[in-house]
Amino acid sequence: MTPLTAFRPRHVRAGRRRFNAGAPPWLFAAPALVVYALVVLYPAVSGMFYAFTDWSGIGQDKSFVGLANFRTLFGDEQAMGSIGNTLLLTVAIVLVQNGVGLLLALGVHAKLKSRALLRVIFFAPVVVSPVMVAFLWKYIYNPDPSAGLNGLLGLEVDWLGDPSVALWSIAGMVVWQYAGYSMVIFLAGLEGVPKELHEAAMIDGAGTWQRFRYVTWPLLAPAVTINLMLSTIGGLKLFDQVFAATNGGPGYATETLSTVLYKQAFVFGKFGYSTAIALVLALFVAAVSLVQVYYLRSREVTA
Repeated sequence: MTPLTAFRPRHVRAGRRRFNAGAPPWLFAAPALVVYALVVLYPAVSGMFYAFTDWSGIGQDKSFVGLANFRTLFGDEQAMGSIGNTLLLTVAIVLVQNGVGLLLALGVHAKLKSRALLRVIFFAPVVVSPVMVAFLWKYIYNPDPSAGLNGLLGLEVDWLGDPSVALWSIAGMVVWQYAGYSMVIFLAGLEGVPKELHEAAMIDGAGTWQRFRYVTWPLLAPAVTINLMLSTIGGLKLFDQVFAATNGGPGYATETLSTVLYKQAFVFGKFGYSTAIALVLALFVAAVSLVQVYYLRSREVTA
């Protein structure tokens, strides 16, 4: 059958070939890059100016205060406590979420008849709104000894009202929601491990743990990189679950940088100060991400 392109005028076909051959690759991404620059980059860069002012968020009255907002931030006991909480939450979320996600991935990757259903069940919380998850877990964390998690385990713990427990309760709900996301990424990595390598290792007498340690784990390095990056960034920016479940309480036990930023802007009307907090948070996330990328990418090469 004659291709439809054969009926097009010769000069049209020649012009299209010349365009395809001579167009640089970035030209095709240019429209999306322009929209991204106008919607994201320009507002972000122009908004950095307010970090050096005392703008209240209303009107045009503002004065340049230099580094005063940053000095206030690093001298604010509440803000420093929120940085500690943010780091603790991030470490807990990264370790537990990825550990649980890996175990789930190994489980549903096995030849089980119900593995397709299990994948759906474990991934389902990911698509639920974080605010809805927070309200759901507020019922699960009911302090009543006969209700929720206390009734199930026979405990009398005020999960969200005890300052020594509340932060870890927040981490638990975040892990419950996003462990399925880590599972899917690990599953993609497991699907890329050649079966021939496992068969060869079994012939050589390698046990289950040895096959995982020396065959599966090194080849999962790209999936590990992606999961660690995403969970770290998510933990450092965590806001929705904290705000909906505890609003930073009890006291300041669960305050994160994101909740402090929000309150300074929309409760106290200190938009200049909140912008300084946002700038510090953005730089911190970028720095941690770059270090992670450098280390994990080098691990992929050596693995």
